[in-house]
Amino acid sequence: MTAPRIAPLDPEHLAPKVRELLDALPDTALRTANITTTLARHPELLAASFPLSTMLLYAGTLPDRDRELVILRTAHLAGSAYIHAQHVRIGHLTGLTPAEIARTAAGPGADDWSAHEAALLTAADELHHHACISEATWQRLAQHYGEQQLIEVSVLAGHYRMWAAALNSFGVTPDPAPPTAEREVSDATG
Repeated sequence: MTAPRIAPLDPEHLAPKVRELLDALPDTALRTANITTTLARHPELLAASFPLSTMLLYAGTLPDRDRELVILRTAHLAGSAYIHAQHVRIGHLTGLTPAEIARTAAGPGADDWSAHEAALLTAADELHHHACISEATWQRLAQHYGEQQLIEVSVLAGHYRMWAAALNSFGVTPDPAPPTAEREVSDATG
């Protein structure tokens, strides 16, 4: 797609109800992000989507690094340039190296993943392709996680798969990297 099917609203033209929702976001960059300003065209859906998205990203039980591995693999599998670009930035902040982020595209069979990391990536693959985590993968994850975290892995992958389908269909383009994120990525890569 060369242009969005549904263009983001100019932040200056947001309805007061939408502005109120956005002002409550913990991440100020998200207030003007293309995903947010596109969804602002459907204020009820925008409002309904915030609680789960916010919980998974800011208050989940998974370690941040593990969460980002699942999201990056899901974004790759779903072909979501938007989610991938956003979570490359977030992944760096959680301690993922540029090489690890790039390696998520190769999947769980790539060299240098720990057994636990490979299980997370396998779970993302299985959820994407079969809508179910296999028993073997579930048992490997259960060696590190309790019930809440196991639930969260499944919901996290499904949530980002849903957003990938929507964003790909809308034609939402990646946001420009903030100058500090560009510097952090540059510093991390050498």
